[in-house]
Amino acid sequence: MHLTLRARAGLPSLRSQRVFRALQAAFVAARGSLTNLRVVHFSVQTDHLHLLVEAPDRDALCFGARGLAIRLARAINRVLGRAGAVWGDRYHMRAMRTPREVRHGLVYVLMNFKKHLRGARGLDPMSSAAALIGLRDPVAEPDEALLACVCRPRTWLLHSGWRRQGLLSHSEAPSRGVCRGTQRSPPPPT
Repeated sequence: MHLTLRARAGLPSLRSQRVFRALQAAFVAARGSLTNLRVVHFSVQTDHLHLLVEAPDRDALCFGARGLAIRLARAINRVLGRAGAVWGDRYHMRAMRTPREVRHGLVYVLMNFKKHLRGARGLDPMSSAAALIGLRDPVAEPDEALLACVCRPRTWLLHSGWRRQGLLSHSEAPSRGVCRGTQRSPPPPT
């Protein structure tokens, strides 16, 4: 499942070092406490997050996404010394059902910074791209702090099925039409 959380207007960049470190810590804490939702990959953009998550069923996905959104919002508020809502009125979820959709989702999530930052190259340091098993040119030693943020995929599609479409290259970038058909879901509490 591809999950996108969009921050409310007026917040500082989620890509600032102190906010990113707080988000990393929240991902690690969530990994230990969310039993039914698994964050497999993520990327942090200026005003939104992209996540690839796994859950055994729709209820686990909804409850897990809500819990994760709350945990991330509290971490952001704590580091910014503020209170109040962090996420916009909606989050977006999109199921990925085929190897091709999953591969496109991986490119979209892990290489999303290339869409927003002109001239960006390589792997986004504010994503879990370096932890991906399936890069054409893998990173020799992914950062331990990064590896602690994500879970190894359990589903065939996210684990190995997508590789039938080819390994990911550092030079790939998302196309604009990848996320068509996104579902709108009720807002998570903040």
